[in-house]
Amino acid sequence: MSEDILISVRGLRSAFGPHVVHENLDLDVRRGEILGIVGGSGTGKTVLLNSILGLKQPDGGEILLDGMRLSEMNSAQRRKVDSRWGVLFQNGALFTSLNVLENVMAPLREHVDMPISLMEEIAAMKIGLSGLEPGACSRFPSELSGGMRKRAALARALALDPDILFLDEPTAGLDPIGAAAFDSLILELSRALGLTVVMITHDLDSLYEICDRVAVLADKKVEAVAPIRELLNHPHPWIHEYFQGPRGRAALAGKEN
Repeated sequence: MSEDILISVRGLRSAFGPHVVHENLDLDVRRGEILGIVGGSGTGKTVLLNSILGLKQPDGGEILLDGMRLSEMNSAQRRKVDSRWGVLFQNGALFTSLNVLENVMAPLREHVDMPISLMEEIAAMKIGLSGLEPGACSRFPSELSGGMRKRAALARALALDPDILFLDEPTAGLDPIGAAAFDSLILELSRALGLTVVMITHDLDSLYEICDRVAVLADKKVEAVAPIRELLNHPHPWIHEYFQGPRGRAALAGKEN
């Protein structure tokens, strides 16, 4: 395997009973890139992410991290892997009964043996990295705006200093200004911290603004993966409609202006 390949998915099969979502799906994630994942409804974008994370057992194929098969790892190795990646789930998935500081401390409590005071210090630093004011630490998710919840969830995803960040629809529900600010934050953090980012999104502006490559799921597999401008004239009907439809043309025009 090439040294620049961090995650490799080979021959993935995902099924729910008789319904097959993925069949013989291949995908490589390069070290240090921001990879966008797009696809129509039902193409299994989140299923793919969950399979990589180990939240869904593949029905076939294999997933490798740094050349090591995840399926062959023992519990200690798997626990170490789990601490290498941070996840921002759709809608944030914050614990409603915990304030922001406690939410961000949750991964530290689970994976790290250290004094509570040090956990609080680390959590407060991550909250600052996410762009939230210190006063947000004591607030509960119900007291936060949509954009603030996203940032709190991002701070939690960064709690263990991961080198891989998974984002599931990170700008969904945000207004254009908030979405652009969140994109800028992700780009800034990825460069400053050396993160590899895998991002499921429908946001064409995000794809143009921050993604190095885009993987398109269609027909139960990765139909294409390339820099976005190489996909503009792809012959596949869904890819063509996605990038050459009204929203795709508007996003491209905005990038060129």
